[in-house]
Amino acid sequence: MYAIIVDGGRQYRVEPGMELDLDYREIATGESITLGKVLCVGGEDGLRLGTPTLDGTTVTASVLGPKQGEKVYIQKFTRRKHSKKRTGHRALYTRVRIESIGAV
Repeated sequence: MYAIIVDGGRQYRVEPGMELDLDYREIATGESITLGKVLCVGGEDGLRLGTPTLDGTTVTASVLGPKQGEKVYIQKFTRRKHSKKRTGHRALYTRVRIESIGAV
């Protein structure tokens, strides 16, 4: 069984037991969150599509903790003496494990 969910403007295909990086939230490790925007659910029964979301269907996930992403470098350069600048940025994510897909 799988589901396609929307979180933070991105769509994810999730299955039970899968680990996923979502946008950072201040949630304690071990707590569970409910992701309510489910676009479709597929499995042995077939495919159920929402218009645009499925009412009464949620995805439950447990929080594994915060995680930092890969470092992204930003370089600025103009053609003058000593006019280079390099900075970096690492985004924060919340790591979750999908527990179940089902109705409310």
